[in-house]
Amino acid sequence: MSILTTLFIAFGLALDAFAVAVTTGIVSEKPRPQHALTIAIFFGFFQTIMPVVGWSAGSLLEDYIRNVDHWVAFAVLCLIGLHMIYESIRPEGGKREIDPFKILVLLLLSIATSVDALAAGISFAFLDVAILRTVLIIGFVTFLLSFIGYYIGDRMGHFFEKRVRMLGGVILIAIGIKILVEHLG
Repeated sequence: MSILTTLFIAFGLALDAFAVAVTTGIVSEKPRPQHALTIAIFFGFFQTIMPVVGWSAGSLLEDYIRNVDHWVAFAVLCLIGLHMIYESIRPEGGKREIDPFKILVLLLLSIATSVDALAAGISFAFLDVAILRTVLIIGFVTFLLSFIGYYIGDRMGHFFEKRVRMLGGVILIAIGIKILVEHLG
């Protein structure tokens, strides 16, 4: 597989992580460079590891993974998105928000956004792919787009406040629906 093809695949796989990073930047009240770095490291790491897991599993687990991966990603993204929408319309008193920097939330978001990378890794097992080069490019592109996406979200969030938080929830739900539709269609 050519480097150009690998870059296109990496970009396509990184778009979900980019959108979630934008959303995370939107909901962050005090943005810091370490927040952007944390998001980028988590998403980049999982986008690097998941294709390796898929490639390793190859055809042995393809039927099982294909049957549930989209449902898991859909459920996680929709639940977090619905919670964000609820928080955007909820009265101010007693407000409790999801902290996108808690390890469990980061893990769930990282896994949910890298399910497609797992599926891509399974297909890599049947192609002539330099797996190490491929996954490093995928991880780097995801890292870079997630880092940039966090700052884009931070800049947008200050202009629109609650509406942007609601939009972030809608974006997460849309990504979950997109994953579900792609796998069911």
